[in-house]
Amino acid sequence: MKKISLISMFAILLVAGSCKKDSAFLDVPPKQVLPTELAFTDPALVLSILGDLYNRQRDFSSLDGHPLKEYPLAPTDDIVPGWITFADFSESFPSENGSSYIVQRTGWGYDEWYIWDYGYIRDLNLFIQRATAATKLSDGDKTRFIAEARFLRANYYFEMVKRMGGVPLITDPLAYDYSGNVTPLQKPRAKESELYDFVISEAEAVKDQLPNDVNEKSRATKGAALAMEARAALYAGSIAKYGSNTPQVSLPGGEVGIASSLANGYYTKALAAAQAIINGSAGSYQLYKVLPDLADNFAAVFLDKSSVNQEAIFVEDFKVNSGKVHPFTTNNQPFSISDEGLDAGRLNPSLNLVEAFEKLDNTYAPLATKDASGNPIYYTDQLDIFAGRDARLAGTILLPNGSFKGKRTDVWAGYQLADGSILTSGDAGQLKPLPGTTTPVQVTGKDGVINGQEFRTQTGFYIRKYLDPAVGSGRRGRGSDVAFIRYRYAEVLLNAAEAAFELGQVPVAAGYLNQVRSRAGLTTALSPIDVTFDRIVHERRVELAFEGHIFYDMKRWRLATAVWDGVPMSVIDLVSNIGKANKRSTQPYGLWPYKYYNPGNPNNGKWLFKEVLPSPVTGANRFQLGNYYSQIGNDVLSANPKIVKQPNQ
Repeated sequence: MKKISLISMFAILLVAGSCKKDSAFLDVPPKQVLPTELAFTDPALVLSILGDLYNRQRDFSSLDGHPLKEYPLAPTDDIVPGWITFADFSESFPSENGSSYIVQRTGWGYDEWYIWDYGYIRDLNLFIQRATAATKLSDGDKTRFIAEARFLRANYYFEMVKRMGGVPLITDPLAYDYSGNVTPLQKPRAKESELYDFVISEAEAVKDQLPNDVNEKSRATKGAALAMEARAALYAGSIAKYGSNTPQVSLPGGEVGIASSLANGYYTKALAAAQAIINGSAGSYQLYKVLPDLADNFAAVFLDKSSVNQEAIFVEDFKVNSGKVHPFTTNNQPFSISDEGLDAGRLNPSLNLVEAFEKLDNTYAPLATKDASGNPIYYTDQLDIFAGRDARLAGTILLPNGSFKGKRTDVWAGYQLADGSILTSGDAGQLKPLPGTTTPVQVTGKDGVINGQEFRTQTGFYIRKYLDPAVGSGRRGRGSDVAFIRYRYAEVLLNAAEAAFELGQVPVAAGYLNQVRSRAGLTTALSPIDVTFDRIVHERRVELAFEGHIFYDMKRWRLATAVWDGVPMSVIDLVSNIGKANKRSTQPYGLWPYKYYNPGNPNNGKWLFKEVLPSPVTGANRFQLGNYYSQIGNDVLSANPKIVKQPNQ
């Protein structure tokens, strides 16, 4: 939402429009601009300005790291949630021809994930300055508005530091005096640790000035401040600890890299902030446990906006017919169930991710496609191969024959004949007769899988998380108003578990992990001896999939160079080392269902599955040391000689 659109309606009402003599004409303020002295006299006007500052926050849902010009279907009003931010890191496949470069490249540019919006920082600083000076606001309104702006500023600095490392830390609205000397405006990069210290200290400073209200989701609360503090301190602690594995990813001035001696201090702060939420000092947040079907229940965490959902802590909200909606469902709904039959199926979760969801006996295993002799295993129902798995699998991913809007997805790659050959076609509408028959029939799924066919799944899977089941939610003209959750209680529990583990409090860590896992149907509790770093990494991956964590987690643990090493994968690589923190995942695989055709055979009509690398996947993700911190643009470097370059670039 543009700033002008927020204030113009108020300006029209408040600015005098009566006729004046010519000599006074230039004294009339323009109708599109609201004078500062008026804006900060009315809490409704202040809130409209603050609303614009909320809308300009950056996170995983904001086409993170991808220029909007590459995505013509995305709305053009600032930065909006889409799907492309999730179609990376081998967690999924982008079923849109214009985005196939994602799986054809051999690495990422140094400038990806870059943000450097000091215009936004200045607007936040101006807001804080003007709200502080306001004399017509009540003390309660003034205190809350300032605390909210400080929260937003801290949260944006957190978004900057996790991408860029240390950046200039500016908390005053710098002004140019037109003297020709810009030196006072040129600020050096702060240390990376100083940025994290700022985020943590700001959270502590404002938490008790914000509402203690679990039903407030889209504005900052005490819970949101503590959740931000816990996440930021956890990031800082892990960078301090695991940064020793990549000593070359540092700068002598501390702009990049955090001393290992600081790790435990950060972990302690992370645990304390998380436990403040867990223990109820910010209100009664809790895991969402409403629906009897555990997979449906997990999916509903991201759909239910009622007061029943006390898991969401801070969200980016949307509302149909308000001018603020998003195209996530339009872009990602199953093709055969799409509202208009035009847009669908772009985001296809990978088999790599699917196999990460463990079995209900707490063990890891690939999906069983062959028996011990190498023969296909036949299933009566496509869903049978996924039986006995973590309920978050079906709550996150729409599986073959999965249900959406009361219909079943139609996902299969063709018939496998008795001689092992495949009968398929280039589209579900292209019918063919089966051997020994004359009547043409459908020989592939309406929702895929057809190699290279965009807008249908090419991995065998669709995304379910965030997919809006409301009528019309997949239409271009309507869009979806499903909220994007920025902080939620399950992550708080996982943050507490990780911090406790790193501090040697393993039984405490096990307790927090078990709370999250039991909600997913994993009823055999982990004992302290079961809690390892691998378990910590695994649990975050499956609980927080497609919530913007995988990339930043791998960076802070300094695992990114191992997981995305640029080496193409084989099926053996795919099915090996499941549950290991450093498991390689450089290419997104699929699982293609085939219907067996062999009349008279007891397996006739049953399903078999094959691990397949979609043909558009020609690259392999390679994360370089220079990717740990995004490149600072030459325009910034040339304008400010005090800014030092990133290492390894």
